[in-house]
Amino acid sequence: MKPAVRIAITGAAGNIGYAAAFRISSGEMLGKDQPVILQLIEIEPALEALKGVEMELLDCAFPLLEEIITTADLSVGFKDVDYALLIGSKPRTKGMERSDLLNDNGKIFGPQGRAINDHASRDVKVLVIGNPANTNALIAMSNAPDLSSAQFTSMMRLDHNRALNQLALKTDTPVSDITRLTVWGNHSLTQYPDINHCSIGGESATSLVDMSWYRESFLSKVQKRGAEIINARGASSAASAASAAIDHMRAWVFGTPDDDWTSMGIASTGDYGISEELMFSFPVRCKNGDYEVVRGLDMNDFSQEMIQKTEKELLEEREAVIHLL
Repeated sequence: MKPAVRIAITGAAGNIGYAAAFRISSGEMLGKDQPVILQLIEIEPALEALKGVEMELLDCAFPLLEEIITTADLSVGFKDVDYALLIGSKPRTKGMERSDLLNDNGKIFGPQGRAINDHASRDVKVLVIGNPANTNALIAMSNAPDLSSAQFTSMMRLDHNRALNQLALKTDTPVSDITRLTVWGNHSLTQYPDINHCSIGGESATSLVDMSWYRESFLSKVQKRGAEIINARGASSAASAASAAIDHMRAWVFGTPDDDWTSMGIASTGDYGISEELMFSFPVRCKNGDYEVVRGLDMNDFSQEMIQKTEKELLEEREAVIHLL
C-alpha cells in the first residue's frame, strides 16, 4: 500500500462536503490503492453534525480510510494536507448584494488561505468550490504568499459537465464521445460554454447542432442550470457538485486524455488577453500533476465578446475585494 495522503474538506457537514467525503474514502478521487486521512473542518456550531458524518464514514469500514480528524481549528484542519477542498462558504440570501457576499466570504477564505500557507504540505493542491468560487479562490491564493499561484484552482468542472450533458442530449450521443469542450470565465451567469473547438464522435460539434439553438437555448441552459435545480428540488446542487470536485481533482492528479482537455479556474497569466491576477476558467490539459493552458485556439467575434463579458465581471469582483488580497 502507498503511504496515506491527507485531504482537508471545509464545510464537511454540509451537503456537498458530505457527498464528497464518502466518494473520496472509497478511492474514487485518488484511486483504489491510495489510503487517505480525512481532515474535516467545520465552524463550531456544526461540529456536532460533523461528528455524525464521522460516525457514518467509520460505519462504512472503507479499507482506504486510515484516520478522520474533525476540527474547527484551521491550523489543525490544514496541517500537512496534500489536497484541500474548500467547500464551506456563506450562501447568498434574499436581498444581499453580490459585493456583500464577496466581502463576507473574503473573511472566510482569507484566513483559510493563510492557514494553508502556514500549515499545509508545500505541494498542496487546492480546489475552491464555495461560491463565488473564482474570487474566493483568488482571495485564498492571495493570502498564501509562500505557495505558487498554480496550486490554487476554482471549480468550473460542474459547468463543464452540465455542458457535456446538454450536448449529449441534443445530439443523442454518449458523453464519452464529446471532447474539447470549454467553459470560459466565471462560475456565474456570464460563463461562456464554448463548442467551437468541440468534437462529437469525431465530427465538429458546430456542424451537428443548429447555432441558433446553441446561442438561444444551450448557453442559458448551462448558465442557469443551478437555479433550475434549486427550483426543482428546493436546494442547491450537492451530489453533482461533489462529483464535479472529484472529477476536477482526479484530472489534475492523473491527467486528461491526450486528445482532450477540461475546464479549470486558474490564475491567469495573460493567456488570450485575460487580465493577470484573475481566477479565470480556461481550457487546460493536465499531466503528471500539473496543468497548462491550451493555447492557440482561434476565437470568433462572438467568443471574444462573451469572454470579455465574463472577464469584466471578474474584474469587478476583484475590485470589490481588493482590500482582502
